Amino acid sequence: MNEVMARWSRGLRTSSTLLGIAVFIFLYTPLALLVAYSFSVPRTLTFPIQGFTLDWYAALVNDKDLLRAVANSLKVAAGVVPLTLLLGIPAAYALSRFAFRGSALAKHVLTLPLMIPGVITGLSILLLLKSFGFGLSLWAVVVGHSVAWLPVVVGQVAARLRRLDRCIEEASLDLGAGYAQTFLRAVLPNLKGAIIGSALLVFTLSFDEVSITFLLTATENTLPMQIWAMLRRGVTPEICAIATLTVVVSGALIGLGVRLARI
Repeated sequence: MNEVMARWSRGLRTSSTLLGIAVFIFLYTPLALLVAYSFSVPRTLTFPIQGFTLDWYAALVNDKDLLRAVANSLKVAAGVVPLTLLLGIPAAYALSRFAFRGSALAKHVLTLPLMIPGVITGLSILLLLKSFGFGLSLWAVVVGHSVAWLPVVVGQVAARLRRLDRCIEEASLDLGAGYAQTFLRAVLPNLKGAIIGSALLVFTLSFDEVSITFLLTATENTLPMQIWAMLRRGVTPEICAIATLTVVVSGALIGLGVRLARI
């Protein structure tokens, strides 16, 4: 009986390992091909890949439309990050430290943008802005991205607050400090890792967002929108080069953000 169970356990472990490897290959083989094609010499994507060149990366520097799109993406992300932090940090602190009527509902409402498709979020904000007479612009995109990624800041900061020793705040209050002073001097410095980590995550998510941007931008393209426009002419090594750089930078920022959020 023990031998049968041992064989069954080994078989299950082997099957799980093979399944994990298969999933890993399925997920990352397309990315590996994308990176490989970004160095391909011919403009048409052919397999096997012929030659090796860095010309497509050099061509990105001379593409004015692409550089303008990158600048627009940076502008949007630079507006989204401080806005989400300004709203998310106090919201996370209030929901974590104060019990009030409707606090449980507020927590669930704040997570809704993560569960609702971006198209729905973008359409809702579009209708809201139109009802107030605001037009489409990069500022509208900033508002849309802030609504979509505010839960990221709230979740990361709230998780850090749960690990923070409440005695620090109680000692500050006992020594005569008010809630505002306690928050600024005792709590906020201990949230540095979560704040920086969530800021990097929000920056990356905003930089790569497509659906909300598509509904709220006017004539100024962000980088994902520019890539989408370029795809209408077909997939080229130049597009693969843009995508490779985006994946590398986004992956680095997300990894750093997750690591800092755990501090």
